Amino acid sequence: MNTNHKIEGTPNSPALVFSNSLGSDMGMWDEVVPLLLPYFRVLRYDTRGHGGSIEKGKTGPFTIADLSRDVLDLLDYLHIENAVFCGLSMGGLIGQWLGIHHPERLKKLVISNTGAKIGTNESWNTRIETITKDGMASIVDVTLERWFTAHFRETNPGRVAETRQMFLRSDVAGYAGCCGAIRDADFRNDLDKMSTETLVITGDEDPVTNVGQAQFLAQNIPGAQLKILPARHLSATENPGLFAETLIDFLVGSTTFDRGMFIRRTVLGDAHVDRANANTTEFNADFQQFITKYAWGEIWSRPGLLKRERSLITLSMLIALNRKTEFQMHVRAALHNGVLPEEIKEVIMQSAIYCGLPAANEAFHTAAEILATWKK
Repeated sequence: MNTNHKIEGTPNSPALVFSNSLGSDMGMWDEVVPLLLPYFRVLRYDTRGHGGSIEKGKTGPFTIADLSRDVLDLLDYLHIENAVFCGLSMGGLIGQWLGIHHPERLKKLVISNTGAKIGTNESWNTRIETITKDGMASIVDVTLERWFTAHFRETNPGRVAETRQMFLRSDVAGYAGCCGAIRDADFRNDLDKMSTETLVITGDEDPVTNVGQAQFLAQNIPGAQLKILPARHLSATENPGLFAETLIDFLVGSTTFDRGMFIRRTVLGDAHVDRANANTTEFNADFQQFITKYAWGEIWSRPGLLKRERSLITLSMLIALNRKTEFQMHVRAALHNGVLPEEIKEVIMQSAIYCGLPAANEAFHTAAEILATWKK
């Protein structure tokens, strides 16, 4: 399967996979992704039969196992050993299959607006017959009513219109094939096999996979947590800020210090942070807390700039300030963040004009020492 995908973020960050709902594509996550990039390398993909993942002549019927193995194949293709997985609705069924059959590929699992069994055979067969005969337009209005609250539809007409067009672009055969996969999936007797730390999310007004179904998942998956958001079925699109905050709380931590330590480790590396923590004394402990909380937890966590951009800015300022030790550390951090040696060179060349030749000369010598020993 040639799975259409997009990966964003720095290579040193842990991978987070987003899996879309039936009738949508990776665009459903557009507002959520920027809020997660300070923490994760985000991989989005179009589920088979959706978006850019449509293969002519292969129209189904599919199974959830088929759709889940597409994820494993994609991870293998990208050389990602394991990842956090977040799937919504159909994506949540894929997450359950992965949690049951391949927990070794999951760091943590988020299943949103989904159920162990969604709908009935009759309801899915009726839907397949309807769209096959009358096309996607025949069910678009009722779908949008299920996906979004009346308030969201009234106050966000632009986003609703985009979602409508996304749904109408859906390939009928691909959509029908995935309807069959959802129809045939039933994990109600397998949830106790899941060992991955799991968060269940749903919307308080979700008419598709309601609160009761989410509670069933949380009660039957060992140790699972439950979070109910003010939303209908596409909770990540309707309430992206709160959805992202819920993910960060679960995956990273709820305190500024926890979040700062997470980012600090992804940027500087575990070895550096472990050394710094080992050297913490009563005298410098407050300073270590300060930089973790404010520098890393408050500033580096802001979504306005990518981490590699923050690295480039930081390098230029450290050259101007002539802070050699910090510059050495942040050359390594920049490389961790995916900055190329050629880009570091250009930052130093720019500094030669605005910071002076001696500062640039010192920076070239320092950077060369780091690059000589750097291992990708």
